[in-house]
Amino acid sequence: MFNSLTKARRPIVVTLAVGALVAASVLPAGAQPASGPAAQGVASSSAVQGTPVPLGPDGSVPTATYSAGKYVVVLAKAPVASYAGGTDNIPATKPKSGRKVEVTSAAARRYASVLTADQNKIASSVGASQKQKYTVSLNGFSATLTSAQATRLARTPGVLAVAKDTLRHTTDDKVDYDFLKLAGTSGVWAGLGGAKTAGKGVVVGVIDTGIYPQSASFAGRKLGNSPSATDPYLAYRSGSQVVMQKVNGGTFTGVCETGDGFTASDCNTKLISARYFGDSFIASAGSNLQDFISPLDGEGHGTHTASTAAGDNGVQASIDNVDFGKISGVAPAASIAVYKALWTSSIASQSGGTTSDIVAAIDQAVADGVDVINYSVGSSSESLPVDPIQLAFLSAASAGIFVSASAGNSGPGASTMDNTSPWVTTVAASTLKPYEGTVVLGNGSRYAGVSTTVVKSVGPQPFVTATSVKLAAAAATDAARCTPGTLDPTLVAGKIVECDRGVVDRVAKSAEVKRAGGVGMVLVNLAPSDTDADLHTVPTVHLDSDVGLLAKAYAATAGATATLVPGNTSPVTTPYPQVAGFSSRGPSLSSNGDILKPDIAAPGVGILASISPTLDGGRNFDFLSGTSMAAPHIAGLAALYVQKHPTWSPMEIKSALMTTAVDTKNADGSTNTDPFAQGAGEVHPSAMFNPALVYDAGAQDWLSYLEGLGYDTGTGVPAVAASEYNQASIASGALVSTLTVTRKVTAVKAGLYSAKASVPGFKVTVTPSILSMNAVGQVKSFKVTMTRTTAPVGRYATGFLTWSGANTSVRSPIALEPVALHSFADTVDITGTAGSVSWKVRSGINGAFPITGYGLTAGHQAASSVTATTTRQFPVTVAAGTKFARFATKVASDNGLQDIDLTVYSISGGIATPVGTSATSLSDETVDLKAPAAGSYLAVVSGYQDAAGTTSTPFSFRDFEVGANPNVGTFTVTPANASTTGGQTLPVKATATGLDAGTAYLGWVQYVDGSGTVVQGNPTK
Repeated sequence: MFNSLTKARRPIVVTLAVGALVAASVLPAGAQPASGPAAQGVASSSAVQGTPVPLGPDGSVPTATYSAGKYVVVLAKAPVASYAGGTDNIPATKPKSGRKVEVTSAAARRYASVLTADQNKIASSVGASQKQKYTVSLNGFSATLTSAQATRLARTPGVLAVAKDTLRHTTDDKVDYDFLKLAGTSGVWAGLGGAKTAGKGVVVGVIDTGIYPQSASFAGRKLGNSPSATDPYLAYRSGSQVVMQKVNGGTFTGVCETGDGFTASDCNTKLISARYFGDSFIASAGSNLQDFISPLDGEGHGTHTASTAAGDNGVQASIDNVDFGKISGVAPAASIAVYKALWTSSIASQSGGTTSDIVAAIDQAVADGVDVINYSVGSSSESLPVDPIQLAFLSAASAGIFVSASAGNSGPGASTMDNTSPWVTTVAASTLKPYEGTVVLGNGSRYAGVSTTVVKSVGPQPFVTATSVKLAAAAATDAARCTPGTLDPTLVAGKIVECDRGVVDRVAKSAEVKRAGGVGMVLVNLAPSDTDADLHTVPTVHLDSDVGLLAKAYAATAGATATLVPGNTSPVTTPYPQVAGFSSRGPSLSSNGDILKPDIAAPGVGILASISPTLDGGRNFDFLSGTSMAAPHIAGLAALYVQKHPTWSPMEIKSALMTTAVDTKNADGSTNTDPFAQGAGEVHPSAMFNPALVYDAGAQDWLSYLEGLGYDTGTGVPAVAASEYNQASIASGALVSTLTVTRKVTAVKAGLYSAKASVPGFKVTVTPSILSMNAVGQVKSFKVTMTRTTAPVGRYATGFLTWSGANTSVRSPIALEPVALHSFADTVDITGTAGSVSWKVRSGINGAFPITGYGLTAGHQAASSVTATTTRQFPVTVAAGTKFARFATKVASDNGLQDIDLTVYSISGGIATPVGTSATSLSDETVDLKAPAAGSYLAVVSGYQDAAGTTSTPFSFRDFEVGANPNVGTFTVTPANASTTGGQTLPVKATATGLDAGTAYLGWVQYVDGSGTVVQGNPTK
C-alpha cells in the first residue's frame, strides 16, 4: 500500500504494557424466577429458570427430573399483594395505585388462610414438611424434598413451579461483567441470546504472551472433522487446519502449532487456533530465554487478557483457598485465536516482543480472518503512525478488523501514551468497585484501602513500623520497605507490620512479614499513588498516602494496636469508576494534539481472570492491573458488536462505543470530564447498541491523515489535516483564534437531531445545528466552528458536542489548546553571503506581538566516522542565554544506504539524561532544543547501517547555540514590534549580510509565546 514513507522511523523494540488488572468477584449464580406463568398444570425447573424447553416428539412438555434437596414450591393462585378478588367472596387485597398492601386487613387475613390451607394440602399430598410459607408477594412454601416428591409436585394441578433453593449472590460491581451490566435478564448478553451465545460466530485474536489451554476459561468440545449440522459457527478440523464459519459470512482458518508443552489437541471449539512468532526475540535472548517455544503462556499475561476478552462464562475462581466467585469473559461465546509474540527473559527488562515478530503475528491474524484483535502491548514511547506495527494495524482495520490497544501505564503525566493511531481504539484503564479492607487503629481511627486477603478479622494485635522491628544489621531504609531478610522474627512475631511501598516487589514485602512471624501487613504509599489488589501471603490492606501516613505515624507510638477487617467500614466511601493513576494520558504528540486520545476507558484495575500457573506460583487465577486489562474489555465488547452488526466497520463500532460512554469520577466523587484521561468516557455497554449516529472512516481517510502529517504514502490521496479526521471527537493542539472542522455522521436511527456544543472560553457554532436523517444509512456533514473568547492561551479547554434525538444522545468530547500564534514556516533558508526570506505568522492574541531575531551563528563542526557497531561522543557546552540549540550529523557522501542515529544527553552530577533522539531511516539526523538549560551536554552518534562495500560511514557533527555564541555578519527581523488582533496574519522578513559562502549558519526568530522559526544560512554547507 505504501510506496515510500519519507519520515518513517525504523522499527523499535516493544515491551509489555504491564500494569493494572482488575479484581473480579461473583455474579449472581443460579436460576432466575420465570417472568411469566408456565403452561396450565405444568411446571418444570427449566421454566423456573426462564429457559425455553423444547417439546417432546409427541408435542408435550417433557417431565422434569428433580434431584433431592431444598426447594421453593410456587402455587398458581395469586398472593395477597396481587389478589384481585373472586375467591370465597373475599374482597380484593391488591392495593390501589399509590397505596400499599394492607396485610392486617380482614380480607387479607381471610385470603391468606385460604392460601395457607392450599399449601398445607399440596404439601401433605406428597408427605412434605414445609419450612417457610409465603402468602404476600409469593404464594408458596419451601421444603426439603426427595426426587420423587419434587417430581410429583411438579405434576400437581395448582403448582406453578418447583424451584431448587439455589445460593444467590448480589450483583457485585467488583466483578467486571456485573459492573458493565452484561449479565442478568436485562443485561447485554440477554439481548444476544444469553451468555451461551454472546459473541457466537466471532473470532477474537489475542497478540500477547500465549495461552494456557488447560485453563477452565478456555474449555470447549473436541474439534470434529466436519461442519456441525446443528451449530453453523462451530469450529472443526480440516486436515491440519481449523476452520470456522463466522457470523459475518467470512471464514476463519487457523492452525494449532505444536511445541514445548503444547500439542494439537490443546485446541478445541473455544481455542480454535494458536501460533507463535519469536524468530527475532528468541535469537536475541539466547540463553536468557525463560519461556516455552510454543503458544504455551509462560508469563500469564496473554492468558489473562484472552480470558478477559472471551473466556468462558461461569468459571469458578479460587485463589489460595479463597473463593472469589465466578468469572467470565466479556464475549463468553466468542472463539479465541492466539498469536504469541511476547516472550519472557530471565532479565526482566528484556522481556517483551520485537517489531518484526509482532508484525508477523498481526499479518497472520489478518490472513487467518480474525474479527477483533486485542493488543495489550506498547512501546516505551509513543509510536509514530508509520511505525510498522501501527501500519500493520492500518491494514488490519482496512480488512474490517477492530483493533483494541492499551494506552500504556506511564500516567498520570501528560502525553505518555502509545498506540495513538486513529485506526486503533486506544483504551485507558478505570477502576471497578474495589476489594477493600479496613485498618481499625487502637485510637479508634478507621482507614480503608484495597485488600483481597483480609477475608476475616485479624486482631487486635500490636501494630508496629517495620523499622522498629528490624534486624540490628539491616539498614533502616531497607527495613522500612520490608526488604527480604531485614525483619527480626523475635520482634515481629504476632504483630501487624506497617511497610512502606517502594523499590521491593509488593508481594515480597508481605512474604518478609510472614517469614518473620507477622500476622498482617499495612502497606503504605508514601506519596499519592495507586493501591493494588495483590494476593499477599499475610492479610494485607494497601493504603494510599492520605490515610496511610496517618496509620504509619500511629504505628510508631507506644502500645499501638490494629485490627484488619474485611470491607470498607471507614466513614469514607471510595467512588468508582475512576481513571487509574497509572493509566497513560494524552494529548497525543504524533498528531500534534489534533487527534484526541485515548478513545475510551474500561475496567483495568484489580481484574480477576485466568492466569498461567507455570510462572505464577501455581495459581490458576490472579488479580492484575493495567491498561493491558482494559483493552480486552473493549475487544470483548467489539466482538459482541460484530455479532450484533456483522457488516459494521471497525470505526462505526468504535464510534458507537465512544458516543454512548459516560463520565468517570474523581477521587472526591465529583464528575471527571478530562478527555486526556478518560477519552470519551467509561464504556457503557447497556447503551452501546443504541448510538443513533456514527462517525465512520476507512483506508482513504487514514492515508489522507498520514499525508496531512507530512508522510508520503505514494498513493496519491489528498492530504487532510489531522483535526479534520472523521472521528467521534474533536481536538486541536494549537488553535489560533478560530478553527472550523467538518464531520460526517451516518444515521443508525432516522429522525431529527439537534446539536449542542460547549467549551469554556470558546464560542462554538455547529452548522447546520439540526440534522434531519430520513433513513437509516443516510450520511450528512456538518461544520463545527470554535472561536476563542476568554480561554487562557497555552491551556487546554475541554467540552462536548452532543446530538440529541428522540430518547437518545450522541456525545463527542472536544479538547482545544489556544495558542498565541501559528507560524506558516518552521524553518526558512537564506543562501549565499547575503539575502532575505519572508513568511507569515498568524496571531491568536490581541495586543503587543514582539518578534526578536537571534544569530546568525556558525556554531562548531567536527569530522568523524562510525561503523554499524560503534559510537562517537561529542561533549557540548550550552552557555547561559542560549535561545535555541541544534545538534546535527551530516554524512559526507550520502547514497541513501548509510544510517546513523543521534541521541543528546544532559550531563549533571555524573548522570546522563536523554533530552532528544533522532533515529530516522535517513542518513542525517537532527536534535533541536528550544531554550535549553545552560550546562554540559553529550551528543552520541551511533552507527546503524553502513553502505554496501564500506567499513565505516564518514560524517560531520555540528552544534549551534543560538543567542549565546557570537553572531556573524548582520541579522535583522521585521517587524520587530507589532500589535495584532486575534486571527490577523502578519508578514515577517529576515535579512542577513556578511556571511561566508562556505559556512553553514543558524538563527532563531522568537515570537511572543517563546516559539519561533529556525533560519538556516547556507543550509546545504
